[in-house]
Amino acid sequence: MRIHVLYTGGTIGMTLTARGLAPGADLHGWLEGVTANIDARVTASDLEPLIDSSMATPESWQAIVDELRARRAGANAFVVLHGTDTMAFSAAAASFALGGFDAPVVFTGSQLPLGAAGSDAAANVSHALEAAARQPGGVSVCFGGLLLCGNRATKASSWAFDGFTSPSAAPLARIGAPWQWLSAPAAGCGWSDPAPYRRCDIAVVTMTPGITAARVRAALSPAPEAVIVRAYGAGNVPSSEPGLVDAFAQAIEAGVPVIVASQCPQAAVEVGRYAASDELGRAGAVGAGDMTFEAAFAKTAFLLSQGLRGAEVAAWIPRPIAGEIGE
Repeated sequence: MRIHVLYTGGTIGMTLTARGLAPGADLHGWLEGVTANIDARVTASDLEPLIDSSMATPESWQAIVDELRARRAGANAFVVLHGTDTMAFSAAAASFALGGFDAPVVFTGSQLPLGAAGSDAAANVSHALEAAARQPGGVSVCFGGLLLCGNRATKASSWAFDGFTSPSAAPLARIGAPWQWLSAPAAGCGWSDPAPYRRCDIAVVTMTPGITAARVRAALSPAPEAVIVRAYGAGNVPSSEPGLVDAFAQAIEAGVPVIVASQCPQAAVEVGRYAASDELGRAGAVGAGDMTFEAAFAKTAFLLSQGLRGAEVAAWIPRPIAGEIGE
């Protein structure tokens, strides 16, 4: 078994500087100790430049995908060390771009740097290496004693060691002695020969009590490439607010796909289920189902990066590419 570890930055390899935590720890030396008892040949490389994951962009996602593909001939499995802030975005993005990549990719990181007292770094990395050695394929997140499907995971805490959850899909495994394997990752249609990720202009509009049509119109001017509406509950918006739905309808008429997600971590968006979302559905908005926000955003960026527009993007949102959405 040959496992390659790709370090992208993040808390796990940070040290304290005069301006706060920043990448700089001797991660490679530390990894040698962590992997000493692993029954596999482990190699490692760094993504350049190392970043705090809050600075990640779609180009960062593509850099990870490119590095994994470049290393495929020399490894059977991969572990990606990543900052926790946007790990769920990157894992979801990788799942869409790595269709047909017949090797497991496990994302992990830590809430405390590897050198901090009581750090969760060693446990998470050890578990991720074991998961990489045991999984048949797919992209996952290993964190805080759970192995989660990568495009179904979301960050739930900025401090707890069990900082990630999968609100609408069962964990793949619960880590213990022995591991409890609970489910298999859902399948999707895949995407052959995907074009690289690029930075897309996706507007995210969050519904709040008292939001006005003027505010929505301002958020959509100039017109973005796509809109994700963070609605209430099962996809509801304040449709009685004068002109608010019209603002979204005008965007759809102009060829901008409008995707309705939920502010609830666990939700199943069904546009038109309530009268409060029916008008938006009639205008052509499409629901994100039970996708996490991270998966919905990454999927929208993926589809736009493939050259799809308007109704083509909307048509693909409910169709599973990599098991990111329930039936």
